[in-house]
Amino acid sequence: MNLTLLTVGETPARLRDRLDRYPPYFQNMFAAAGCEFTFDQVLVLDGEPLPAPDAPEGIVITGSAFGVYDETEWMEPLRAFIRAAYATGTPMLGVCFGHQVMADALGGNVGKAPAGWGIGRHTYRLIDPPQALGLEQETLSIACSHKDQVRSPPPVARVFMASNFTPNAGLVYENGRAISVQPHPEFDRTIAEGLCELRRDNPLSDAAVDAALAGLAEPVDSLALARGLGRFLIAARR
Repeated sequence: MNLTLLTVGETPARLRDRLDRYPPYFQNMFAAAGCEFTFDQVLVLDGEPLPAPDAPEGIVITGSAFGVYDETEWMEPLRAFIRAAYATGTPMLGVCFGHQVMADALGGNVGKAPAGWGIGRHTYRLIDPPQALGLEQETLSIACSHKDQVRSPPPVARVFMASNFTPNAGLVYENGRAISVQPHPEFDRTIAEGLCELRRDNPLSDAAVDAALAGLAEPVDSLALARGLGRFLIAARR
């Protein structure tokens, strides 16, 4: 299966001394999960045109430093693309900003997280997860980095992953071919820790950042979620 990565974000400039501008996070994540995907990349952030909504075998919308409320040349075309891809049943996955813009485009509400920045390792409850994910545990612990969140899901989606900090952390859509998550299963520890450090004194305290870094030393369930998301996309394609 070939996945088209709609890249709407990039590595923060302050981390590029150790990370590429567009590192292959999703390729590495799915490879580690045993998913034999191939990838195309559309650098939406750089102005590359979006494909026809029904052309990709599957779509992944990445994270971004932008919010759905920001005015960019590509934001509204991306919303229109999401609506059209959903209508045609193209398998689609959104992560972090991708999760938020999918919800926004399809009728949900996205805004600032009431509790402020979410960083580090967060634990999420699974609520009747889609069978295609193959997840049997009750919780997942995944790295996150976000100041926005889905405040209310679209009418065409239901919550399958939640925490007190992020009540709508995972959404599955009623067409059975679209899914999205707020945390970052594609992040390795290096990028997760780097993003925590970027929040030090802007706007978080040293204590908050140090606690988040300590949490990232604990085991995460990124691989389990990656396997599940890969299974979901394959089943949606079939």
